[in-house]
Amino acid sequence: MRLFAALDLPNEQKRLLSSLRRSIAGVVWYPPESYHLTLRFMGEVRGRPLLEEIDHALAGITAAPVSLELSGVGVFTQAGRSRLWAGLVPSDALTTLQAKVETALRRAGLAAEKRRFQPHVSLGTFQGDPDPDIIRWVQNHNLLRSSMIEIEHITLFHSHKTNDEPHYEACADYPLSALAHTPLRAS
Repeated sequence: MRLFAALDLPNEQKRLLSSLRRSIAGVVWYPPESYHLTLRFMGEVRGRPLLEEIDHALAGITAAPVSLELSGVGVFTQAGRSRLWAGLVPSDALTTLQAKVETALRRAGLAAEKRRFQPHVSLGTFQGDPDPDIIRWVQNHNLLRSSMIEIEHITLFHSHKTNDEPHYEACADYPLSALAHTPLRAS
């Protein structure tokens, strides 16, 4: 199973982000139901024991709910594959939560994440460098701001590989303000 821990966005923010979608040649927009803020990508996880360790690690994280505010858009380009994203207002609470997730998963047996945490919500993808239409899209939406939202749980997602748009399945929720969680469903 390809897994990642994330903050799932409320429908109001998903609607706001989906309103940014435009017909731009070469851009594959992600479906709004897939919008989330990844805290830690785990990759392929094999074996029930490690899956149980991950579940236990995420269930043990205690933190206050996190307030988030969407802010601006941009482009990541790496190895010919580019991604359109929406950013977030910097937040110490979010940075602290992500560090707790990283620490808990390392204790569960996962290797340390090599990439620096850059909080964002992926909106779409395209090949190559941004063309004038994509640059214009970024310029038109770089002042994006949402209302403040409060996220009260971490979600463990299973990422299903597809040829075009991503498909994510929520496996478990871990409340930030409570000790109990929704148990992981066996697959």
